[in-house]
Amino acid sequence: MQLEGAVALITGAGSGIGRALAQELSRRGCRLLLLGRRAGELNNTRQMLVRPDLAECLPLDLADSEQRGLLAGKVAALTSHLDLLINNAGVVAAGDFATQPEQDWRMMIEVNLLAPMVITRAVLPLLKASGQGRVVNVGSMFGDIAFPCFAAYSASKFALRGWSEALRRELAGDGIGVTYCAPRGTRTAAADGFARYVQAFRMTLDTSEAVAAHLVAGIAREARDIYPMGPERLFALIQRLFPRLIDRGVIGQFRTARQRMEP
Repeated sequence: MQLEGAVALITGAGSGIGRALAQELSRRGCRLLLLGRRAGELNNTRQMLVRPDLAECLPLDLADSEQRGLLAGKVAALTSHLDLLINNAGVVAAGDFATQPEQDWRMMIEVNLLAPMVITRAVLPLLKASGQGRVVNVGSMFGDIAFPCFAAYSASKFALRGWSEALRRELAGDGIGVTYCAPRGTRTAAADGFARYVQAFRMTLDTSEAVAAHLVAGIAREARDIYPMGPERLFALIQRLFPRLIDRGVIGQFRTARQRMEP
């Protein structure tokens, strides 16, 4: 994919992977539309770019259906086409399924699944006008290998992966590509909210910058899927072919993690 001069919309651009993606794409010469909840954080991201003059900030809460409805008009007012849509924004709430509040489930489904679907449909005409339009959905390794204490989050990312596969097949005739990305745990502010589980499960966390560089490299080569460098892709394959092996391994991890979390 030609990134130099491309117009890219990034959701969740105010921090974490979204901010790092904006910086990496700015270095590649993209014109950026930065979308996020907080105008101040978006402006901070903009000031960190190589070319802040080629970036626009779009403060918008993806959890608010009324605000989502305004997106198409706002984007169309800024550009006649869209080369790249990166559905990066996401939320994660960890906890025991038996006691986790239902509102946490609703929030994760709303932001992690429904928002990307609504946004993608809203900007489809702009993606078609590009001639090289691409939708990039940022999921998680938990969308391949479901984890205890992340049941609802895993469900939202499994659904995002399934939707990405169906969308890829549906939009192929329109010249729009779809890339699904599955980073492993990333060191962001969001990860602070489930730090006790990171410690208990001994999770490996990557930096946002490393994840962004890996994702942008995959986008440039128009990859179908982007998985971490390392054993994770193998584990995902084993999950599909021999799920009982993953069951045993993850259940064992969970038992050990439970012991570590006990007072």
